[in-house]
Amino acid sequence: MRSISDDRTARAVIRDEALRLFSERGPEAVTVRQIATAAGVSAGLVVHHFGSKDGLREEVDQYVLAAFEAMLAELTGEGGADLLDPQAQTGSLSEVMARHLPAESPLPGYLRRLLLSDAEAGRMLFRRLYELSTVALTGLTRAGLAAPGRDPAARAAFLLAGDLALFLLRDRIADVLGTDPLSAEGMARWAPEMLSIYAGGLTAAPDTDAPEGEPPEGEPS
Repeated sequence: MRSISDDRTARAVIRDEALRLFSERGPEAVTVRQIATAAGVSAGLVVHHFGSKDGLREEVDQYVLAAFEAMLAELTGEGGADLLDPQAQTGSLSEVMARHLPAESPLPGYLRRLLLSDAEAGRMLFRRLYELSTVALTGLTRAGLAAPGRDPAARAAFLLAGDLALFLLRDRIADVLGTDPLSAEGMARWAPEMLSIYAGGLTAAPDTDAPEGEPPEGEPS
């Protein structure tokens, strides 16, 4: 049995390994023994820290929610409005995650499983993300970078759904574009198109100031 060789506590290592395995296989398909083996600890230590697999899953859910809230704080803080400035070529939650998470992070995969499940944690997470989307839209409106629309609640839900689609359909989008949309390269392609549509609709003219090497709109790369 290996020792914990980094600065994290055994509890944190167990949580992180559970998150990785839950993301890859789904929580129902993972056993306490498999989590313990991945973390390099005994199954008894897992139970000691979390009581049961359900207790560990609850902690993983809370950790994931806290991680997303920390990232979304950029959207609701003082500089949040700048993140949806078309000139910045950034893209809300998707862009924030692409900048903050390494390519191998299990968080996007776990987010997908959680939101598509019937678990209470998934409903709670979506409601929290919706609340943050509403706050972000309000901030953008005050900054003159967005309009609330006829139904601000529906608009906030629409913006959130569009952003989450990038995670829920990540693999399928990568298949057709040939690029992971959450990678730096993928985001460089995705964000300008998304923001152009948000700013001017589908009839918006292509950005003539796009970086060299990018194909004009409508032409293959």
